[in-house]
Amino acid sequence: MRELDADFLALPQDELAQAAMEAMGQVPGLDHGDFRLHRDRIEYLHVKERDLEAHQELRPIGFGVRLVVDGAWGFAGSSQCTPEGVSRAVRQAARLAQILRPLQAERVELAPEPAHRATWVAPYEVDPFAVPLEEKVAFMQSVTDRLLRAGAEFADFTIQGVVESRLYVSTEGAEIRQQRARIHPVHRAGIRDPAGSGLVETMRSDSRPVGEGWEYVRAHDFLGEAERTVALLQEKLASPAVEPGPTDLVIDPSNLWLTVHESVAHGTELDRALGYEANFAGTTFATPDQVGTLRYGSPVMHVTGDRLEPRGLASVGFDDEGVAAQRWDLIREGILVGYQLNRQMAHRFGHPRSNGCAFADSWSHVPLQRMPNVSLQPNPEHDVTLEELLGEVRRGIYVVGDKSWSIDQQRYNFQFTGQRFYRIEDGRLAGQLRDVAYQSRTPDFWGRLVALGGPSTWSLQGAFNCGKGQPDQVAPVSHGVPAALFRQVNVLNTRREGR
Repeated sequence: MRELDADFLALPQDELAQAAMEAMGQVPGLDHGDFRLHRDRIEYLHVKERDLEAHQELRPIGFGVRLVVDGAWGFAGSSQCTPEGVSRAVRQAARLAQILRPLQAERVELAPEPAHRATWVAPYEVDPFAVPLEEKVAFMQSVTDRLLRAGAEFADFTIQGVVESRLYVSTEGAEIRQQRARIHPVHRAGIRDPAGSGLVETMRSDSRPVGEGWEYVRAHDFLGEAERTVALLQEKLASPAVEPGPTDLVIDPSNLWLTVHESVAHGTELDRALGYEANFAGTTFATPDQVGTLRYGSPVMHVTGDRLEPRGLASVGFDDEGVAAQRWDLIREGILVGYQLNRQMAHRFGHPRSNGCAFADSWSHVPLQRMPNVSLQPNPEHDVTLEELLGEVRRGIYVVGDKSWSIDQQRYNFQFTGQRFYRIEDGRLAGQLRDVAYQSRTPDFWGRLVALGGPSTWSLQGAFNCGKGQPDQVAPVSHGVPAALFRQVNVLNTRREGR
């Protein structure tokens, strides 16, 4: 296991935590109090064609204090990391709770959690910030150069790296230190239709955001993939347009993860189901009164939430309320059986314990209920291969990679496109298609799921930028997904629809 960064340990952690606990001890009517100290490192690199277009490095440090006073929330944050700054923030949070208490319809109650005292560091190997900037930029330029030499008319490469270090202490006696890393490298290429139609096609690399360090960049074959990407783009532009209508689909994990994210993961957030996001990002059709009865999909559908998946973007030892990481079922045999919960939502749901879904993207933001890694489990009985899934289709489409998407405010009606689409004829791939999107309603789509790939097809995908809340917060999240076969899903021709 890696150790916590020395510069994080050099912060006056004990002094600040003690100041927080002493100040909270003087708040009349205090039901709960916690203190979070953040030291984050964030880097963004962008190479366009052969030039370094942008380089940004941020190292924010600050803390947030959260109180429940007489059943009302209070929060304050500051970058003034001194005992005086902490005491002042506690007083501000207490005052805010007093102001809000008359406006609350019900008291804030938190589900219980043991007071953990622990240190947890994610298992990454190479600190992204230990790699010289010159090495990073030279590597990125070599990849965009390869794209251009292979025939791309424009090319770029972006890498975002993050290392989070946090201290959490509470009036319940918790004391937790954590550190994790994540990285998202992706190159893009674009070409225009040589036939002069004005059509421009772009394509991204198959790399994905992961809870790893720079070792992921070194292990991925970006140079080899650059040439393959341009060849695939050229083939796509020369491909026939899709004929719309009900079609069998084999969907690759690189595309299906986003459908899981939008239609299942957001749909099983309890705060959303209770209306907390209604004014911003909508609600969900999967309401709490349907737990145990709502048929979300076919009987082969098994979806879990977890904070434990190795290298998962949402994996932690403990969430931002001090709750230990867990794994649990959201959908079992196609039936809605659970939700994502923080401590307040767990109490409202009548659950004895939170499943660890609280996260704040900054010291200046209050923790929200945020999704964990939400994953569709593979076939548990047989390691079904992609070739076996394709072999079940006489005529259909194989969908690879995510692109644009849309979904309504109840996570019910949706449409997704992708990076690449291949015709399936008599169980074999028969060249690319273009202008493809698939459209459905959430329970109809997942009800058409007839077969899952086995563990060998399962892949951890995800995103850095899942948005939620007001003011908006972004959170990293992974989704493990196998290849999957769906029968007779409605396929659109996007070019015709656009006209």
